[in-house]
Amino acid sequence: MSTADVDRSDPAHRTWLAEAVRKVRAEGARSADTHLLSFPLPQEWGIDLYLKDESTHPTGSLKHRLARSLFLHALCNGWIRPGRPVVEASSGSTAVSEAYFAGLIGVPFIAVMPRTTSTEKTRLIEFHGGRCHLVDDPRTVYEVSAALAVETGGHYMDQFTYAERATDWRGNNNIAESIYQQLRLERYPEPAWIVATAGTGGTSATLARYVRYQQYDTRICVADPENSCFFDGWVNDDPGVVSHRASRIEGIGRPRMEPSFVPGAVDRMMKVPDAATVAAVRLLERAIGRRAGGSTGTGLWSAFKIVAEMRAAGRTGSVVTLLCDPGDRYLDKYYSDTWLAEQDMDIAPYTATLDALLATGRWSERAR
Repeated sequence: MSTADVDRSDPAHRTWLAEAVRKVRAEGARSADTHLLSFPLPQEWGIDLYLKDESTHPTGSLKHRLARSLFLHALCNGWIRPGRPVVEASSGSTAVSEAYFAGLIGVPFIAVMPRTTSTEKTRLIEFHGGRCHLVDDPRTVYEVSAALAVETGGHYMDQFTYAERATDWRGNNNIAESIYQQLRLERYPEPAWIVATAGTGGTSATLARYVRYQQYDTRICVADPENSCFFDGWVNDDPGVVSHRASRIEGIGRPRMEPSFVPGAVDRMMKVPDAATVAAVRLLERAIGRRAGGSTGTGLWSAFKIVAEMRAAGRTGSVVTLLCDPGDRYLDKYYSDTWLAEQDMDIAPYTATLDALLATGRWSERAR
């Protein structure tokens, strides 16, 4: 009787793997929590609005959390090997963060991104030691990434598939647990709503699962930009829906229903015009002196609308949304009047709606 015995536990690789995991976990231990900023609403409204400021991570965005989780997930699964590249399909911010972690453990990194990605994100990826592979059609990033991984003998990280499963949604210092810990001394410690935006869908899945697991009464709203399929797929319960135009709001909005988007965990979705997104981030700068990226504006517009609905119904409570990344990555886009003109984008009606809300507490429909 014959037996087979294959041993792949190469001591050198095990040593490298242990050190790589240690470095990624140590980076997490060194990183402080991000701030929960309060947006100034009239006290007498009885409604508090907060922004979880993820721009303060070492790589400057919400995607820092995701990249750390993805690297630990891939390392512990044996998918990342010494000397071989990690390849990722991204619209920029995830690639910046993954380039950082690839450099931390000493492996090459290749970001496959649309050619329209902001030049500042490209610069940051290269600053962290990554290489940018730009494509003309954003819909091809998946296939190009997979092919590059095969060609180079590397690993395609595939954030759009693994974002919802790489993060421990039950706790372990995820973004949801952090929000509730930071709210514990506020007048409304359990928010009525948390508003997120979706690129992979992983953040909304983490938030929603944590809320259910902890048995909170918080609702989860996902705000979706123009040229994205998430809203239509959710409304029509159609996982096969696609969009043939690229999102102008970098970091969110996708041409397909990504595997990490969990529709059943979402309580509400809003479709947000891109002009409303820009109006919201410019208002944020005027109100608290902070510039933020477009994804922040998409979520903030929806959060303002929820605040207006609560006020109209005489309800009190708190609303939380995310400040996803800094606006200095988008000075040539959302903060450029030239870019707005090139996009034929008029933000004035949406700015008027927001100004009226803050002045009167009422939501005007004229921006629709």
